[in-house]
Amino acid sequence: MQLDRYLYEEAKKEQMIITNSLGLDQAKTKALSYQLNALLGNFQIYYQNLRGIHWNIKGKNFFDLHAKFEELYTDANVKVDEVAERILTLGGTPLHTFEDYMKSSSVPVGKNISKDTEAVQLIVDSLTQLLLIERQILDASDEADDEGTNAMMSDFITEQEKTVWMMKAWLDQEI
Repeated sequence: MQLDRYLYEEAKKEQMIITNSLGLDQAKTKALSYQLNALLGNFQIYYQNLRGIHWNIKGKNFFDLHAKFEELYTDANVKVDEVAERILTLGGTPLHTFEDYMKSSSVPVGKNISKDTEAVQLIVDSLTQLLLIERQILDASDEADDEGTNAMMSDFITEQEKTVWMMKAWLDQEI
């Protein structure tokens, strides 16, 4: 067993791989931290969109959608914290200003949306963008052998795919 460890350490030296205390390649975790910060910024915009449509929704579907949007923004708030803590775990620093969020975000910004179909479409469009980012992180975390980030992205993707399906069904749209 000690021979295996010795050979591993020698191989690392030859390849100049520097690992952190988690046993992960430092260069790869730094890159993952940047990607996770982009996801964090996008999640913050998504969260604010959900708050806005929760507050401003009107019409016959008000009661159902008001409750659903609260459920979604509560979940998004939890995910924001999980992403920020993962960035810290990997040795990075989470973004924490709206200026940074706006610079790093590709999720559409919804403003003054009160119509049910526009609100639900904003959720679909936002989640579609988040899924693209999460799949990129999933691939990068797999390449880095970062099971923690990989599992997080896998869980997010599974949940969000189902939400997209449900929202598109509500909109009477195909996946």
